Amino acid sequence: MFETTNSAAQIGIFVSLTMLIAILTYWKVHGKGAERAQDAGSTKEVFLAGGGLTWLFVAGSITLTNLSTEQLVGMNGNQMLLLAWWEISGFVGLLILAYVFVPIYYRNNCTTVTELLERRYKGGSIRTVISALFLLGNILIYLPAALYSGSLFLKSMFGVDWSLIWFAAPMAIIAAIYTITGGLRAVAVMDTYSGIGVLAIAFLVVILALAAVGFDLSTVPAERTSMIGSIDSPIPFHTLFTGMIFIQIFYWSTNQNITQKAMTAPTVKEAQKGVLAAAAVRILIIPAIVVIPGVVAYKLFGSLGDAAYGKLVAHVLPGWMSGAFAAMMMAAVIAHTSAILNSSVALYAVDFHDKFIRPVANHWRLAAIVSVILTITSVLLVPVYENAKSIINLLQQLNGLSSMPILSAFITGLLFRNMDARAAIAGLGWGVALYAFHNFILYVPDTLYAGETFYQHMGIGWLHYIDVMAIVLVTCVLTALTVNRIIFGNRAVFIWSKEGRRLSAIEA
Repeated sequence: MFETTNSAAQIGIFVSLTMLIAILTYWKVHGKGAERAQDAGSTKEVFLAGGGLTWLFVAGSITLTNLSTEQLVGMNGNQMLLLAWWEISGFVGLLILAYVFVPIYYRNNCTTVTELLERRYKGGSIRTVISALFLLGNILIYLPAALYSGSLFLKSMFGVDWSLIWFAAPMAIIAAIYTITGGLRAVAVMDTYSGIGVLAIAFLVVILALAAVGFDLSTVPAERTSMIGSIDSPIPFHTLFTGMIFIQIFYWSTNQNITQKAMTAPTVKEAQKGVLAAAAVRILIIPAIVVIPGVVAYKLFGSLGDAAYGKLVAHVLPGWMSGAFAAMMMAAVIAHTSAILNSSVALYAVDFHDKFIRPVANHWRLAAIVSVILTITSVLLVPVYENAKSIINLLQQLNGLSSMPILSAFITGLLFRNMDARAAIAGLGWGVALYAFHNFILYVPDTLYAGETFYQHMGIGWLHYIDVMAIVLVTCVLTALTVNRIIFGNRAVFIWSKEGRRLSAIEA
């Protein structure tokens, strides 16, 4: 009788809070006191919330676009403190976004990050190629992975033996409704409201989890509590000084899903305030909530992988509160999915439909059509991720296929003048091929490398995929510069050279 009553309370609170967040979001976006855009169907209103969001909503949207169940489930699923480095280094990435990239995007009046590339290279081909890579990443990786991890969390916490599709489909449908009816404004507002709840309860989970083991993790194996990663760990320590910082620059400063949220403020200063607030949350709160529960779960239950977080939450939170947290997490998954849907629609509308089909007459209608299609594909792809040993490590490795090649295009475009867009594409193609060769032919995660002895004799046995990302980035830039000079006969000019400053003055 107790378990039935407890479950009823848990579900009741879950449903009530989910509805409350929806009502508050609707009131803020569509209510009597809501701000009205002069052109409610404009590109800026649908994809940049009319440029009217305050720093609080910028910070909330950035935080929840990143902090969804991939982080809470995936990082805690590794059950080691080492994974906190992803979040700690993210603080640096956000500072670079605030002080370097935000002024550039606002100065160039960008809706998508790819618009900046087209202006810098004075050609649309690079914009089209990179936009296609972003879209493919969203469709094949970000959307289904978010739904998978969210579904796994809910399944683990509620302790039911349902197919993940039964969790994923409702969340995907609700996310599409937010995107279709409210655009990025609704996404940002929902992100902020649900984000406050997620952070508060997630931090409480940390305290209760540590209390459950008497604040003593001394009996946990040292490799799970050490912050110095060995070569066969997810983050070897030396990689913090090779590829890690470039991964963070790509993710926070050139990734459409994140940077779009930083473009929603009315001014550069307001946007920077929002980004800096998100950076403060990133360094003060996020590292603890994404690793400590997983380590505690290891001490209590042993190795559970991605199921660890959901089981720990069910163990340490009372039933009514676990229902509240489930509601917050579901809202986070929905907001995260809505944000990616909105970014995907923006990329398609601005970079493909407008250019290759016809000018968009009604952005809301196009957003509805594309959102429905992507919702269906993302749900159908959820089962693909069920065999993943670690969702967060898988995502990081898959992201490497495009992240460093894309970042190389930004580096060459922003740091050099007189660059041909086709040279940047050549560098990008080289990077994708090099990374794929290393990770999917040479690299075998459980044994490090196929033909281990041979490759160690070749002097690359110490390489990790994060190291390879740094190598890919450098060689992409060098390839682009070489092709630009030899194939297209252009001499690239460094922007801070005397000639580079002269060209900048002429353009200004």
